[in-house]
Amino acid sequence: MPTPPITVVLFGATGDLSKRKLLPGLLHLFQTGLLRDLQVVGTSLDHHDRDSFVEFARAAVDEFASFEVKEDDWKEFEKRLWWAAWETGPDGLKQIVDDADAAAGGEGPRDRLHYLSVPPKAALDVVTILKEADLVSRSRIIMEKPFGVDLTSSKALNKQLHKVFKEDQIFRIDHFLGKEAAQNILAFRFANGLFEPIWHRNHIDHIQIDVPESLGLEQRASFYESTGAYRDMVVTHLFQVLAFTAMEPPTALEPFAISEEKNKVFRSMQAIDPHDVVRGQYVGYRDIEGVARDSETETFVALKCYVDNWRWAGVPFYLRTGKRLAEGARIISIAFREPPKSMFPAGSGVGDHGPDHLTFDLADQAKMSLSFYGKKPGPGMQLQKLSMQFAMRDMGWAGAVLEAYERLIYDAVRGDRTLFTSSDGIERLWEISQPLLDNPPVVRPYNPGSWGPNQIHQLIAPFAWRLPFERQWRDPDASAS
Repeated sequence: MPTPPITVVLFGATGDLSKRKLLPGLLHLFQTGLLRDLQVVGTSLDHHDRDSFVEFARAAVDEFASFEVKEDDWKEFEKRLWWAAWETGPDGLKQIVDDADAAAGGEGPRDRLHYLSVPPKAALDVVTILKEADLVSRSRIIMEKPFGVDLTSSKALNKQLHKVFKEDQIFRIDHFLGKEAAQNILAFRFANGLFEPIWHRNHIDHIQIDVPESLGLEQRASFYESTGAYRDMVVTHLFQVLAFTAMEPPTALEPFAISEEKNKVFRSMQAIDPHDVVRGQYVGYRDIEGVARDSETETFVALKCYVDNWRWAGVPFYLRTGKRLAEGARIISIAFREPPKSMFPAGSGVGDHGPDHLTFDLADQAKMSLSFYGKKPGPGMQLQKLSMQFAMRDMGWAGAVLEAYERLIYDAVRGDRTLFTSSDGIERLWEISQPLLDNPPVVRPYNPGSWGPNQIHQLIAPFAWRLPFERQWRDPDASAS
């Protein structure tokens, strides 16, 4: 449904994220009618005027838009693009925002969404400018990760933010877990009598959340040197996926109830034991410009963690992510406990291929599969692994799904906090991370195109990582499963 009138103030408007995702995304939201009453004010350290910013935005859309750009919509959209020169300071920014609001017409004040597409160290400077420009009321603010680098810094950042913005105005973005994927996990878990009763320690042996990436860090090395894979991906992304997988049923399908159940999971998580963590760095990372020749920054991390509550006591969660790995994927794999096998003869094959798995593939073309043992046709009792597979693109509405950043902008405009992290949640995640940050294990080398250091197999033994998959998805154009 269409949203109320909104003016988006885009800080870092000429940066890479804005060019690739934000400007094309805003046009798409406008073109689809979801944000039809929209004004966009851009600002950055680069020198532009309104005309040159419009040209920049059009070039970004032509290069990176994943949808057909309708010329009539573009002509209407470009009238809504404004530029506030950074050197004019808070007063100049305030004047341009007021001009944009006035040009939109309508009655009463407009809501505003401030998107901070800036380095984390610059975020508080932008917040100060917004305060001095009197642009805090009737506004929300989107902040990019990482949100602090440890418990102390995250608490300090929250304290400074709360001097200017209320907590319900702050949206800490996690573009990784899109709304469709998150809601599909909730639907699958809580709407199906087949799975809801067995979603706990009595029937689930372990859970894997695996997010390998094939891309390297040639363009982000200087940023990555101060973060690493754990801070960049695990705290902000993989733990959020874990929360949706492990949470209790919310009292309602609404943001506050869902956020509260996620925070209960975080409060139940045990501190991360450094002995349950494998850190790695791909060969060649230290040769990238901006990386120290003796860098100990991890480009890979795998870990075992526990949610110490009634539902999940004793069930390990295995998380893995890294750069320059064999392929890119986003999966959640639920391994069910194996039943007694005494009735099956030796050599029947039962247990040879590990436990039954329910696997969610959270990629853009979302898929699910359920593996189980079945009897091979013929004499005797010989078993083999079978699977059922379901692809979201089989649904007629799948093509209408918004891209991740578009979804999150749209949700923030509407005040939907389902996919955003609260100050309590992020501080708790840094709290359980502190033992690892204080005493990180040694960084081990791994070859680009591999699945990480060999020690990952010891971490998960006696079981094995689901990736790489042994069987292909039946659609030859899709990724392996």
